[in-house]
Amino acid sequence: MTATDSLVDAFTTGPPSPVTFESPTAALINLIIYALLSLLAAGGLAVAYRWYFKQTVPEGVVAFVGVSVVALYINTTSLGVAVSDISVDLFEPGVVFFNVVALSIAAVAAPVGRRLGDAVSSNLFSLAGLREFEGEVGTVVRSAGRVTTITLPDEIDDMESYDPVTDETKAELADKTLLFPRRLTVEELRSRLIERLKEDYAVGYVDIDLTAEGTVEYLAVGSRAAGIGATIAPGSVAVAIRADPPNNASPGDTVQVWTTGETPERLTTGELRGVAGDTVTLVVDDGDETLLSPTAGYRLVTMPAEPQADREFATLLRGVDETMGTVTIEADSELVGLTPRALTATVVAIRPDGGKLTALPDRDRGFAVAETIYVLGRPDVLRGLEDRAKAVAAAESATETDDAATS
Repeated sequence: MTATDSLVDAFTTGPPSPVTFESPTAALINLIIYALLSLLAAGGLAVAYRWYFKQTVPEGVVAFVGVSVVALYINTTSLGVAVSDISVDLFEPGVVFFNVVALSIAAVAAPVGRRLGDAVSSNLFSLAGLREFEGEVGTVVRSAGRVTTITLPDEIDDMESYDPVTDETKAELADKTLLFPRRLTVEELRSRLIERLKEDYAVGYVDIDLTAEGTVEYLAVGSRAAGIGATIAPGSVAVAIRADPPNNASPGDTVQVWTTGETPERLTTGELRGVAGDTVTLVVDDGDETLLSPTAGYRLVTMPAEPQADREFATLLRGVDETMGTVTIEADSELVGLTPRALTATVVAIRPDGGKLTALPDRDRGFAVAETIYVLGRPDVLRGLEDRAKAVAAAESATETDDAATS
């Protein structure tokens, strides 16, 4: 009787006996079954996790599930042996060794199932219309099977002024081919591609150049800025001091900082950002931090509530694709003489060279040499403005250098 016949008899006539390496064929078949169980369980979990959370399932969770499924199967068969008439020592070294090998193989197969499940679900949900397609376009793709493929470049740059993403993420994105529906405009395809990168790969910001044919010419990514630094307005700094904050103070309140000597003296006014015991984090004007000592104790007085327009704006800005940037106009650049109305980005302020900042300038006001403009727009639009703000000779030299490097 062959090993296959033995397995068939075991599953049809009674509970299977514990497998050992004394029967190599039966052991190999069982190990393959265990690997497939772990792979399918991990793949199914990856698909469900992607569908529900729009993220990749953590590796540790996948490994735990893959090994648990195999362990549950082994325990179930062992229980069948224990309640049957078969006399087998479940703690025999050969049986224990085989079970350890089986669990190890399950642990190795689980990450493979995770990657396969995540890759399949990313494109499956897009083509099925669950989160990428809607209306007639989704129907055409499902019925005709026609899709647009976008291949990312093999070199992905970091965005300036943003925290870089991990090397593992950039390596995963390099030469990646993503599927999208046909009949999309360039802007629609750009929006879907940026959304896909943010949701599937936890990328915070995307700077991309997309041709009319759907070819990615340039791609840079950055992590979404976290912490207090991203919400501090220009001309302000954050400091940590020892103080006794009022009981009714909360982050965002305006407070006065007073000394605690016999003759209290008001030092500065700031915004409360955090409290941990007697340590208080404040945002104060640049220069006022020299008035505060990290070792001295202070008393805080809560001020009447005031609208924090700058902080609300910073909070809203962190949740959209647009970002704030500054561009300084050089002599002989093509931006000299142009107006904010002529730009695709939104000009929110202009600072002349050595002059005072003007917020929300007239849209028909022309730009002058050495002025700094504060612009709100997509990263690729800001990058284009920076190139246009350079002198014509410098821009042509940079273009020639890029062409020589490419050739």
